[in-house]
Amino acid sequence: MATNRTFTMLKPDSVEKGYIGAILEKINAAGFRIVAMKMTHMTNADAKAFYAVHSERPFYGELVEYMTRGPVVAAILEKDNAVEDFRALIGATNPADAAEGTIRKLYAASMGENAVHGSDSDENAQIEGFFHFSGREQF
Repeated sequence: MATNRTFTMLKPDSVEKGYIGAILEKINAAGFRIVAMKMTHMTNADAKAFYAVHSERPFYGELVEYMTRGPVVAAILEKDNAVEDFRALIGATNPADAAEGTIRKLYAASMGENAVHGSDSDENAQIEGFFHFSGREQF
């Protein structure tokens, strides 16, 4: 059964380029309710832990470096079918393959700098949400 919450993170490139407002506007327009949100700066240890699933991949070091180069905006979103609907809203990892009007098509520069993270499953949405937010921060 699908849950009604997902996790997202606006990555350092989105923050650096001033896309926070525009991306949040697309999220709201798509019917998501923001139930928790904060700007934070991931430490090296944070990024390594968050992306541990990719630790054996050749891009892992670059990913950790990228995610720690500047602040991110972490948020928990609520909507029916949240994970699947949000994945559709953000588009393919490679912005060249992303559908028109998706967040990555509009705001991502490359596969490496792809503007936004979105949980890929209900289980990961919960894990990732609790990575960034305590239970009392999630309304």
